[in-house]
Amino acid sequence: MADLISTLRHLVGAENVLDQNEVSQRASHFWDSSPLQAAALVKPANTAEVSSVLEACHAMGQSVVTHGGVTGLADGEKTTSDDLVLSLERMRNIEAIDTAGRTIKVQAGCVLQHVQEAAQQQGLLYGVDLGARGSCTIGGNIATNAGGLSVLRYGMTREQVFGLEVVLANGTVLNSMNALMKNNAGYDLKQLFIGSEGTLGVVTRAVLRLRTNTPSVNTALLAFENFEQVSSTLAHMSANLNSQLNAFEIIWNRFYCLSTDESISGSTRAPLSNNFSVYAIVESQGTNSDTDESVFMRALESAMHDGKIVDAVVAQSEKERSAIWTIRENVDLVLRHQPAFIYDISLPIVNMENYLIKVEQQLKAHWPDVVVYAYGHLADSNLHIAVAPKPGNYVYKPEGANLETPALTDEHAEWYRLTNEIMFTPLSAFGGSVSAEHGIGLLKKPYMRYSRTEQEIATMQLLKQSLDPTGILNPGKIV
Repeated sequence: MADLISTLRHLVGAENVLDQNEVSQRASHFWDSSPLQAAALVKPANTAEVSSVLEACHAMGQSVVTHGGVTGLADGEKTTSDDLVLSLERMRNIEAIDTAGRTIKVQAGCVLQHVQEAAQQQGLLYGVDLGARGSCTIGGNIATNAGGLSVLRYGMTREQVFGLEVVLANGTVLNSMNALMKNNAGYDLKQLFIGSEGTLGVVTRAVLRLRTNTPSVNTALLAFENFEQVSSTLAHMSANLNSQLNAFEIIWNRFYCLSTDESISGSTRAPLSNNFSVYAIVESQGTNSDTDESVFMRALESAMHDGKIVDAVVAQSEKERSAIWTIRENVDLVLRHQPAFIYDISLPIVNMENYLIKVEQQLKAHWPDVVVYAYGHLADSNLHIAVAPKPGNYVYKPEGANLETPALTDEHAEWYRLTNEIMFTPLSAFGGSVSAEHGIGLLKKPYMRYSRTEQEIATMQLLKQSLDPTGILNPGKIV
C-alpha cells in the first residue's frame, strides 16, 4: 500500500491523498459518525486523474470504493480497512446548461441541490428530488438509480440521464456524453452503469435532462380511515390532476405519531389529529398559479364529498408546505430505537395492506412488542418500512446531532436475519422487489433471489466479470 500511496500522490498531489490515520478522522457515513475505515482516500480533480488512479489500482489489484455524499440507506459505500476510497468531492462543477436543448452537464461530485438551483435560475427544473438533496451527489444518484419524491411525474434517475462518462476498472474512459433524447445507434451503454452501485465503473460526468419549471405548487395533507380510501383517492387525484400530480406519499399512523410527537427532539407539530389510520401527502405542480389552485381544490373537494377523504389541511404558504413534508421526511427519528431495521421494497398497490398485516403478525410471533413504521411513495408502488423489535430501547439524540446506526451485536444480527426473511419472502409471490430505490450492497445480496431469477443474476455476474475481471470495484456488492 505504501508504494500505491506514493504513486497516487504523484498522480493527484500529495495533499489529495489521505493515509489510514487521516482517513480515520472522517465519519463512516452521513448517518454514522464512527471513524471511516480505509487504507487510504484519494481525491481526484477530473476524469483524467480518476483514470490514472484506477489504472494504478488495477495494476496492483487494489480494491476501490467510490464515495460521493455518503448518504445512501443501503451499504453500497461500506468499506474495510483494506479498501481505497475514491472520493469525488473535488469534482463538483456544473460545466454547462443548454436552455434550448434542456440539458445540464455536470461532474459526478456535484450536489443534487446545486443542480436543482442552477436549473431553476434558467427557468427549468431537474426531475429528481430527495430528502438528502443538500448532501447527496449526482454520481451517487446515478450509481443507485435514485428515486425520491417526484418519480410519479418524472421517473427515476435513469429517466433523467442522456449521457454519461464512466471510467472502467482498468482506467479506460468510456465517453457516452450524448445530449440527445433519441439515439438508437447501437447499445445504450450508459444504462449498464445506472444503478450498478459502482461495481462496473466510476461515473465521472453526466448530461442530465431538464424540464419546464413548475413554480405553481399546491400541497395538502389528507387523513383516511382505511387503506381502500387512500388507493381510491390516488386514482381520483390522478384522473383529475392528470400530468400535474407530482407526488402522492402515504404515511401510516405509527410513523405519523412518531414524527409529530413533540416530546421528541426533531419532531414537528401535527396539522391533523393523530387518530386516523392512514395519511397521505398529495402535491401538484404546474405553471399557472390561479388555474392550478382551483383545479387542485376541486379535486380535493369532490374526493371529500364522495367520502374518500375524511379530513384534510391545505398548505397556505411555503412554510406550511415545508412543515407537511417534514412529517414524511423525519426518517431519522426511527433510528432512536436500538436496533431499527430499515426496508425499501416495491410491490403492487393492491397487495400492500395485506402484506403489512401479514408481516406484522409474523414479527409479533417473535417480538410481541415490535413496532412497524410504514410510509413511502404509494403511487410508485414503493414502501419504506422500519422494524423496531424492542421499541422500548431508545437512544436520545442531542439537539442538532445525527443519530448513529450502531454495529449489530450477535443477538441483533440474528434478529435482522429473521426480519429479513419475514419481510422479503412474501415479495416473490407479488412480483415485488427487495430494493425499490436504495440498492443491494452487501446486506441484501443473499435475498436477490426473491426479486431476480437465477438467469438474471448469472447475467449480472457475467457483466461484472467482463467489465471488472479482477473484481476491484466495490468488491462483494450486488453479485
